Amino acid sequence: MRRLPPVLLEDGCPRELISLIRTVLAACKEISFRVGQGALSGVLGSTLDENIQGETQKKLDVLTNQLLKDILLESGYVKAIASEEEDFTVAGNPDANYIVAFDPLDGSSNTDINSLVGTIFSIMAAPEGSDPADPSIFMQPGKNQVAAGYVLYGPSTVLALTTGKGTRFFTLDKTHGTFLLTQDFASVPEETSEFAINASNQRHWQPAMQNYINDLIAGDTGPRGRNFNMRWIAAMVGDVHRVLCRGGIFTYPTDTKDPNKPNKLRLLYEANPMAMLIEQAGGIASTGTERIMDIQPDAIHQRVAVILGSKNEVETCLSYHK
Repeated sequence: MRRLPPVLLEDGCPRELISLIRTVLAACKEISFRVGQGALSGVLGSTLDENIQGETQKKLDVLTNQLLKDILLESGYVKAIASEEEDFTVAGNPDANYIVAFDPLDGSSNTDINSLVGTIFSIMAAPEGSDPADPSIFMQPGKNQVAAGYVLYGPSTVLALTTGKGTRFFTLDKTHGTFLLTQDFASVPEETSEFAINASNQRHWQPAMQNYINDLIAGDTGPRGRNFNMRWIAAMVGDVHRVLCRGGIFTYPTDTKDPNKPNKLRLLYEANPMAMLIEQAGGIASTGTERIMDIQPDAIHQRVAVILGSKNEVETCLSYHK
């Protein structure tokens, strides 16, 4: 099994970018340890605060955000960072060439029940001569990403990573503290019989999504003529990892539950990096009306609808939206 740096060097990945990715992973290895300690670490449960999204922060949200923030800013490799847990962007090294957006602990509500959680990250080139304190440097479409990935903290700690040369899986060897290549190229099957959606919101969905899901649930008695299984982990990292491993469709569609927040998932540090990973594995990632990575952001914490996964099934879902 090969270590991560030689694999990326063979892809022609710049050494500075490799160093930045390794810096992200250094923080993730520490997060993996803290998550793995569970109740023994004294960091389970909620704080008394809310983040910029208006969501109650878990203690691990605060801890993981601080770990990533500190190690990235101290490394000198980033011009600025943007995080789900930060109200604003945070300036770094003015001379650095990259910016990083991240969700430090996706699915943090799962920590108290010992279920899947993970870290999602997106790396883009910083505009030349830009001010590290200017948040507009993050207003780039996802197609500008130079690297994207997540680290899934489960029975094993797994890194899914792309630098634009396909999506690979690396597994953390905890005896040596290194990520080793365990799947050279992930390939999302074009056909699938699995879907992932929070069905409790069905009454709030738009008609197109209601009709699509109703046809899946009807199975072999409905227009699709075959049965589908529903899977839902309540952590995007877990559901997308399953799609990358064996196919499927994952969606968090627009809904009317809260008119002020019709969409759930954040563009910069959730939808964009996952879209890049899925597309690099042969899948599709859309909002229902446009390719996710073509969206021009207008805010750091902008939210979008997400429909991603197996090519043929996503295209079928999108046909309901026309």
